[in-house]
This record gives sequence, C-alpha cells and structure tokens, in this order.
Amino acid sequence: MYFIGFLALLGPLVTVHELGHYLVGRWFGVKAEAFSIGFGSEIAGWTDKQGTRWKLSWLPLGGYVQFKGDMNPASIPNADAPVNGHANDGSFQNAPLWKRALIVAAGPVTNLVVAIAIFAAFFTIYGNPTIVGVEDSRTVGEFGEESVARDAGMQIGDTIVEIDGEAVGDFEEIRNNIVLYPDKDMVFTVVRDGNEVDIPLTTARIENTDTFGNVSVLGQIGVGPAGGRYEFEEVGLLSAVPLAAQRCWEITGMMVTGIKQIFTGERSIKELGGPLKIAKYSGEQMSLGFLAFVNFAALISLNLAFINFLPIPALDGGHLAFYAAEAIRRKPVGPQATEWAYRGGIAFVLLFMVVVTWNDITGMLPFGS
Repeated sequence: MYFIGFLALLGPLVTVHELGHYLVGRWFGVKAEAFSIGFGSEIAGWTDKQGTRWKLSWLPLGGYVQFKGDMNPASIPNADAPVNGHANDGSFQNAPLWKRALIVAAGPVTNLVVAIAIFAAFFTIYGNPTIVGVEDSRTVGEFGEESVARDAGMQIGDTIVEIDGEAVGDFEEIRNNIVLYPDKDMVFTVVRDGNEVDIPLTTARIENTDTFGNVSVLGQIGVGPAGGRYEFEEVGLLSAVPLAAQRCWEITGMMVTGIKQIFTGERSIKELGGPLKIAKYSGEQMSLGFLAFVNFAALISLNLAFINFLPIPALDGGHLAFYAAEAIRRKPVGPQATEWAYRGGIAFVLLFMVVVTWNDITGMLPFGS
C-alpha cells in the first residue's frame, strides 16, 4: 500500500507541476528538450514531433522539464549555448524576463490550483462545516481530566472572547489558535458575569497518536464547548472556490508556523518528514478510502507549491528570486554568483533530503523510539 499510494500520489502531482512549466513554456514559444517524471536513468520514453523527449526515469522523487538552452534539469544556463539576444530562438534563457518568470511560476501555481480545485469540489459536494446553534460555542461547558485552563482559574460558563488580544468567533477558532502552540504562554480573555477577566496560562503539550501509530504534538488547554453543533451548509460552485482558497491560506499559515517553530526550537526537527513518510501516509490514507486519499493529495499538492515557492536556488522560488534581482538591477546576476548560489542551493536541498530521510528511517523502525 505504501508503494502504490506513493506512486498514485506523487506521480500525478509531479506530472501536473511539470505540465504547468511545459505548457506555459510552449505557449510562449520556448522549446522543451526533455520532460521527465523521475530523475536518473530513463526507463522508457518517446520523442514527439517537436523534438521533446518524454520519459519515465528510475528515481520517482520528482521530475523536470529541460528547456532549450538549459545546462541541466535545474534550468541553470548552459555556458556553451550562444546568447544572441534573440527572444524568438526558442531558448529559455533568451526569452523575455516576464516570460521566464511566468514559466517558472507555472509549476507551483498549478499545484496550488489542484489543491484549491479539490477543496472546492469537497465544499460543493458535501457543504461547508459550520458551527450553528443558539448557544455560544465559545462558552466553556466542560473541562478535561487534565485541564490547564481549569488550573489557571477558568470556570464553567466563561465565554472566551480573545486570545492574546485577538478576538475569536467560535470554538473552531479557539482550537486553531491553540493546537499549533504547545507549551506556549497565552492570555485568555473571558466574559464572566458581564465582566471581562484575563486568565494567563501555558498550553499543555499533548502527544496524539492516530490509529496508525503516527504521533503528533499538539497544544491543548482542556476545555469543551457548552453548545453549538456542526452542520454542513450547502455551497455553490462559485462560493466554493474562495472558501477553498481560504482553506489553502489557513493551511499554508500552519506550515509557516511549524517551520518557524522548528527554527526557534519550539518543535523538534524530527517532525519533518521526507519521501518515506509521504509513502507511509499515502498508503495509510489510501487504506481509509478514496476521499481520504484525495484530501491527502490536496495537502501534498499545497506542500509542493509552498516548498517550490521558497527562495532557494535550484527550486522554482530561487529562479524567481534571481529574476526579481534581474528586474531591479536591469541586468542578470553575474555567472559566478549564480553558479555559487545554485551550488549552495543544491547542497542545501541534498542536506535537507538526508535529514528528512534519516527522520523517516529512525521514525519507522523500532530503534526510532
């Protein structure tokens, strides 16, 4: 299931990512020399009438489009290729700056569109889960067996209206403001008998284990709502798209928060996962059914878009950063600086892959615990 799920997940997502690059490139008249799913030696392939070699390669950890004038799949300029300044010669490097930027951005944008489309389809088919009811879901109706909120002085009947000075609208917002922040000092403002009371507390660090044994670290204060219930409101297709975009924005915010916490030491770097963990989760979600798997595909597609937009040389975001510098300077970054930047970027990506793969191995084998 891991192997099948991994191929069924990453294969289509990588393909649509690279198709984004390819189609926009061809639209702008840039010739593609190779379109590969996977890296390394070719397993099978064919050459089309335009001279593009379409191939399947051995290492299924990504893919690439190699345009005319590229030295390698990372779209580093070929030093031996003539730069004659003709924008219509079909080479990527001689295309106008704005075209190159759009071609590079097209890959992660396509992954973002896929994620939005999947979430929009879910909203259209099933509706938007919304808390409804006369009771205010922000009102505390119960405490858990262990509750830092109760220990800090919160009482049954208190209505949580603010967290660290930010207003909250319902219980879902309260949970979202807590779950990513274990062991964090927060101030909860509650309304009690018509008066506002500030309650400082430190969120609990909870290790949650799912049915497959995967452990996630969550923040919790140990309260439950007094009222309110979830209902699925019908959503039209036009309304579903902005809802899906908002959902993607919220998830991206969570990813940014998680990365920031790893850099600050609030979370362990061991929480980062790589291809083996993706394969594991893919198989697990596939075993739960088609809908769970498609939902997971939307999350991974959004992750691919996010990662590729990071300004790291050799990734799409790195190219866009160089193009931004070129637009500001009105000339390309020097070849030596470009070469060292790409070498550093590739070294960083390889180091990152080693770290996350080690996390995957130690986390999946018995000695990992």
